[in-house]
Amino acid sequence: MLKLSACIEMIFSEEPDFAARIGKTAECGVPAVEFWGWANKDLARIKQECDRHRVKVAAMCVDFKPAFADAWPRGIMVDPKHQKLWQDGVKVSLAAAKQIGCASLIATVGNAQGHLTEEQQIQSIIDNLKAAAPLAEKAGITIVLEPLNTHVDHKGYFLWSSHVGFEILRKVASPNVRLLFDCYHQQIMEGNVVANITANIDLIGHFHSADVPGRHEFGTGELNYANIMKAIARAGYPRYFGMEYAPTRPSGETLKAAVEMAKSASQNAA
Repeated sequence: MLKLSACIEMIFSEEPDFAARIGKTAECGVPAVEFWGWANKDLARIKQECDRHRVKVAAMCVDFKPAFADAWPRGIMVDPKHQKLWQDGVKVSLAAAKQIGCASLIATVGNAQGHLTEEQQIQSIIDNLKAAAPLAEKAGITIVLEPLNTHVDHKGYFLWSSHVGFEILRKVASPNVRLLFDCYHQQIMEGNVVANITANIDLIGHFHSADVPGRHEFGTGELNYANIMKAIARAGYPRYFGMEYAPTRPSGETLKAAVEMAKSASQNAA
């Protein structure tokens, strides 16, 4: 069966005790959680709750310690002048990930920089990832590069194309640097979701998922997640399939429905 992960920034957001969302996720039969920035989280408590409920941490973002927060620029990975700053973030994030047994670090590139050409910005991403790759390999953690949509949620963001992302990864050529394929973002920007996934499955290290439009749970929009999950399972994908949506119904209800969908998809893929 696909390994599911729930983004507890969005799912169970009605629960004010962040770490308590881990137990609620486990009750729904989801074996892993993920979240965004780690620097503002109580990692010791998160690990305690994960150990208690036998839940893994699938992913979190490359982040800075709070002392560096004001120095995180909008073009963090696309402007060569910020490379040392980003590498500092990678180093402390890898240490934080090891502390809680987190499998992957999410890398977002920042907004396009008008004073640089597209080629220069792509090369800066490649250089950053090549520099980070040996550190990730040594730590046994995967860095996943995330394209985002620029039509609805992230206007100005540089990397919106999964195809460009895959080309970047081919040039980086590290087993510990992969793409985060977000079905929600890529449906908005490119469509052709199943074909793009299956043609590049070996370069995908993590999935995010929500329906389009609205970024809500499966079945609220135009994406057929039963078929998407079946295609991913049939391709032999071994990593996490993350759910990152804003529920329109009780969070637990939507997660339980997703678990059943994943079970059915995995069985049908056999």
